[in-house]
Amino acid sequence: MDPVNNPYTPNAGATPEIVIGRDDLLEDFRILLRRLDKGRTNQSMIVTGLRGVGKTVLLGEFRQIAEEFRWKVLELEASKHDDDHFRRTIYSQLRAALYQISPRAKWGDKARKAAQVLQSFSLSIDPSSGIPTLSLDVDAAEGFADHGSLTLDLTDVLVSIGEAAREHGTGLVLLFDEVQFLSQSQLEAVIQAIHKSVQRKLPVTFVGAGLPQIAELAGEAKSYAERLFKFPELGSLDFEDAKKALAEPAHIEHVHFEDDALVRAFDLTEGYPYFVQELGYQVWAVADGDSITLEDVEDAKDAYEAKLDSSFFRVRLDRATQLQIAYMRAMAQLGPDSQKAADVAAVMGRESTQLAPTRSELINMGLLYTPAHGYAGFTVPHFDRFMLRAVPHLDVPPVQKRRTKPKK
Repeated sequence: MDPVNNPYTPNAGATPEIVIGRDDLLEDFRILLRRLDKGRTNQSMIVTGLRGVGKTVLLGEFRQIAEEFRWKVLELEASKHDDDHFRRTIYSQLRAALYQISPRAKWGDKARKAAQVLQSFSLSIDPSSGIPTLSLDVDAAEGFADHGSLTLDLTDVLVSIGEAAREHGTGLVLLFDEVQFLSQSQLEAVIQAIHKSVQRKLPVTFVGAGLPQIAELAGEAKSYAERLFKFPELGSLDFEDAKKALAEPAHIEHVHFEDDALVRAFDLTEGYPYFVQELGYQVWAVADGDSITLEDVEDAKDAYEAKLDSSFFRVRLDRATQLQIAYMRAMAQLGPDSQKAADVAAVMGRESTQLAPTRSELINMGLLYTPAHGYAGFTVPHFDRFMLRAVPHLDVPPVQKRRTKPKK
């Protein structure tokens, strides 16, 4: 079929033709903004889930809703950087948000105060990096955002911007992706700043998205996080929703999915949204006419797996060391479920204590997560299948003996 009319979007974070199965969360977000508009409080959310379940797409839908409400949006993809880099990034975003809330010529008292507090915040950014920090051309506010503490400083900034937003009849939504890569001090600063905004009933809220360990990390950063946020978990689509995700975009292009083709497609993808989009894209490429058959799905299977292997999966494997690869291969050998550290070590012929650093490294890299104490699972669905294809044989590197200093 004509590739130009292919209605599937297997691209990172790309919004599908039709978003399926997320209606409840979208409505929760609308209610959140409506309540904040009325000066009432409501729990915001940190969305968790494995790779490929549509967390980034959902944040994009939240952005559109916020813009429909005429709220301002600050979007950030978190990464592993020190607090000074975080300060510089968040300052740049908040500076832009303030100008969106109100152009300088129309600043009221609250907006001018927010600019002064933000200017004070900018003075704490280390100038040694050589990257200039754009000024707001106002005097810094003494006693605000100059504590030398990221938590206290960010709290002052968000409160002052929240007051400016309220003065100008709007609000601010912070949408953070990959929240698990924030350091504990950065996550603590965001949570406390939002907590203070809630206490002041300001039109400021935060929605985060990240891997399943986020709920635990947020709780460790601030004990009240579980009361401040909901932690909805995104998973795969059920059969009915997966069918809609495949069939409805095709229907827009006047193409019909046969029932047995949909059943087979669900078997292959297990309803994971990214996989559904990738399979749909590959099926479209091999199908002909106005009907997609079981045979079309079977014909597309090899191309579907090859595309996932070369992009979605391979990019993660290429970051791993030989020992990390062996650890993940041993996990895959045990099956798709989360695995006990001791069982993985036994497959590798090692003690679990010997492999604890490797396991921790894989968690820090975002390749594994810990659903329960002593267990680890892949953050990417079907990664076990990929490991068995990509690494046919388990090859455990020998233990490197520690060098001992020669006796004098």
